[in-house]
Amino acid sequence: MPYGTGRLSGRMDAVADDILELARAFDDAGLRGDAGRLGGLLADDFLSIGEQGCQLGKQEWIGRHAEFRCLSLEATEVGVRGYDKTAIVRCVQRSRATWRGEPMALAVRLSQVWIWRPGGWRLAAIQFSTLGSG
Repeated sequence: MPYGTGRLSGRMDAVADDILELARAFDDAGLRGDAGRLGGLLADDFLSIGEQGCQLGKQEWIGRHAEFRCLSLEATEVGVRGYDKTAIVRCVQRSRATWRGEPMALAVRLSQVWIWRPGGWRLAAIQFSTLGSG
């Protein structure tokens, strides 16, 4: 999973490195279906927004791994922007997965919003938008 930060300087460059490490950990936890690790990375008020406005909170996101299994994941065009105690990750993500045993391939542009809380960075939001075929 290639990740890059673009051009940042000083403290924000270090924050970007930390966030990218956490984004990789989040992806890895999803690939493994590691509910404990996902729970530690997600903010209590985490919200995922998917296609057609589908929303999942923290427990729903973690619980979806009972029927959704990610088989492979590649992130490209990755960028991080830092704002005080918030960081936004944007990328293109291609994955292969199964949903209720049915294979699927996904190509999305996604945004992640990471927030600083006592105890460290937490993923507060993720939003997916399917890429067109062109």
